[in-house]
Amino acid sequence: MTFFRRPKTRNMVIVPALLAGVVSASFLVQSRLEGEKLTVGQPEPSVVTETSTVKTMPLLPETPPVPTGLLGETLGPPPPFPSIDRMKKQGCIADGLLNGDFPGDGKTLSLINRSDCYYLHRSIETWLSPPDFETIDKNRKDLRDGFVLGMFLAEAIDIRAHYEYPQEGREFDFGEMCRSGSKNFWGEHTCKPYLPSEEYQAYLRFITRRAIDRGVQVFMFGQVYLQDTNDLAKSPISDIIADMREYAASHDMDILVGAQTNDITDPVYLSKFDFIEGGVGLSPEGTVENGPCYSRWWKKEGDWCWGLLWNDRYVKKARNVFVHYDWSGVIGDDMSVLTRMDEVDRHAATARLHTYFVSKNVGFLLPFLAPLAKENGGCIGPSRHYYTADDKFSCNDEDAWNAILKGKL
Repeated sequence: MTFFRRPKTRNMVIVPALLAGVVSASFLVQSRLEGEKLTVGQPEPSVVTETSTVKTMPLLPETPPVPTGLLGETLGPPPPFPSIDRMKKQGCIADGLLNGDFPGDGKTLSLINRSDCYYLHRSIETWLSPPDFETIDKNRKDLRDGFVLGMFLAEAIDIRAHYEYPQEGREFDFGEMCRSGSKNFWGEHTCKPYLPSEEYQAYLRFITRRAIDRGVQVFMFGQVYLQDTNDLAKSPISDIIADMREYAASHDMDILVGAQTNDITDPVYLSKFDFIEGGVGLSPEGTVENGPCYSRWWKKEGDWCWGLLWNDRYVKKARNVFVHYDWSGVIGDDMSVLTRMDEVDRHAATARLHTYFVSKNVGFLLPFLAPLAKENGGCIGPSRHYYTADDKFSCNDEDAWNAILKGKL
């Protein structure tokens, strides 16, 4: 009898023990849950085995990617959006400033650094020469901050130019960019580029993106009517500009795109640009005309028209207008006339024109750096074919131009 009672006794001992084990395990699980405060979606706790413990490391916050340029350069912070109103009042011609600081002694950079300029029109020049960004970077380091930089997209290219296109591992073919019938237009081995050309569009995309990487915010197409289609309704310019803006936006930048449009009056076409730009047609007396076309070439409808863009024929159809003393490197252009004037008359005329145009909401760009005709005569800069406003040279315009920019002359 005793033998058969032992199993009952054993069961009575085992069952409470099992119950105690279940309660103990439940208590441990509950404690673990409370201790680690697990909720749905949290990582699994550490897994304990007889041989190892695997721990889940906490996730580190993601480091934002460093912005890089087209060729992998590290980019600085984007510049603030340019003020078009301030550009109109404090805009300056600084032709090719960043290309080479002519004549390479640093004086033109110093001139601009101590100026009251805000917008540096055509500070990167591409006339017959692709932009050398290594030189541009070197000169940019010597330029103080705070300027709005402009780049000129010239209507003249050298078909013999050598320029790397690293994205495709080749050089650009400038001969493929030419408008039909335009070879040697600007001299031997030159042509007018043609906007519908895929090779020219690739070149524009490459150089404008590299400029945007460097904080350049203003781009202007030189004599765009020479670069574009005869039928403006078929122009690819909208897509080209949209691509430029999209790339700038990807780097948190805004850009302005303008063009030299001469006598184009199509409001749809003109509205594609943030501004249009042209010369004033300066007379030796320091005056300008107000007709639609400069009378030096135009006498009646049908004659060739050099558009005076502040005339209602143009200004009412464009978003913004800029004018300046034009130059072409020949005797008789605006810069030729200006530098032949007496210093007192030159300063008085420029102050008067600046006030006049700004009052009409037309920007007037003061000349700080510009080419001259070699045999022009009159005042000059560091050479006969180059003008600067620097008081160290014979024109002695620096103080006057800065006073105008300050609104004191």
